[in-house]
Amino acid sequence: MKNSTIAKSPAKKDFGKEHIEILYEDEYICVINKPTGLLSVPYPGSRARTAQQLLEDLMRKNGTFNNKHKPFPVHRLDRDTSGVMMFALTETAQKKIMDSWHQMVTERLYHAVAENPKNKILLLPPEGLIDDELAFNSHNIGFVPKEADKPKHKGENSPFKTVAARTNYKILAAGPTHSLFQLSLDTGKKNQIRAHLAGKGYPLAGDENYRARTDHFGRLCLHARTLEFNHPFTGKHMKFEVPESEEWLTYVQKGDSHPVTPVWIQELNRQFDNGAGEHFHKQGQEEQTLQLGPKRLSKKEKAHMNFIEQGKRRR
Repeated sequence: MKNSTIAKSPAKKDFGKEHIEILYEDEYICVINKPTGLLSVPYPGSRARTAQQLLEDLMRKNGTFNNKHKPFPVHRLDRDTSGVMMFALTETAQKKIMDSWHQMVTERLYHAVAENPKNKILLLPPEGLIDDELAFNSHNIGFVPKEADKPKHKGENSPFKTVAARTNYKILAAGPTHSLFQLSLDTGKKNQIRAHLAGKGYPLAGDENYRARTDHFGRLCLHARTLEFNHPFTGKHMKFEVPESEEWLTYVQKGDSHPVTPVWIQELNRQFDNGAGEHFHKQGQEEQTLQLGPKRLSKKEKAHMNFIEQGKRRR
């Protein structure tokens, strides 16, 4: 578990005891509202609670669970992303939904609070498309390669294997320090929204992986607000919407005049003060990077590296 997760746990009232809300259920599908901090589905070796497990428990309690009628994942939300997600309840439904996902889903909207770029020249237009290709480091964290990392001459191979990604965005509110975005995806790559906005100088508030400078809400400010689709078996048009906290808009409009240093930056500063060999540019400077000495790094030290640097060290 990350040091930042441990540090933030006392402020999260339901830490380790998160609950899901069932928005709709029939014999084929179940739509839920997933809280932040809860994995969508299990992964090998993990014993953490998941939305899939909690839905299974609720179905057992209601007497509707069996080997053929249980939750099957059709898509995922990142652990720290909250909002609307769907499960199939039979293998047949899972296959049908996954085979026709892009035709079946008519709208899928996210809202996010992102930090404004320090350099005003980098400010995005009010709406548009981000289509930067994504690469993934050794920890499977997505990022947009910098120009310096791309081939300089025709025919040269890129040091990164990249995939196409397309994110449509609209800035709903632009405040003095943060902006509220509405986003929809033409492609569904891992970390797509987070990597695309960070690549444009807009890291999401509370996003440790992309070195956000603010964490006012003690969580990643990304919420899957709307899921609209045609039912895979009945054809009925359905729409589910769970608004994000109203505090997000208020925070953006007012601006963060007294930001609290995020716990991951505090940890890096603590390591520097203890002579651990890292140097971290203090909050308020334009860039935040780690400059590492020639010594061999421990796993703990690597865990606090910039995600692009992690990828470069393992190439």
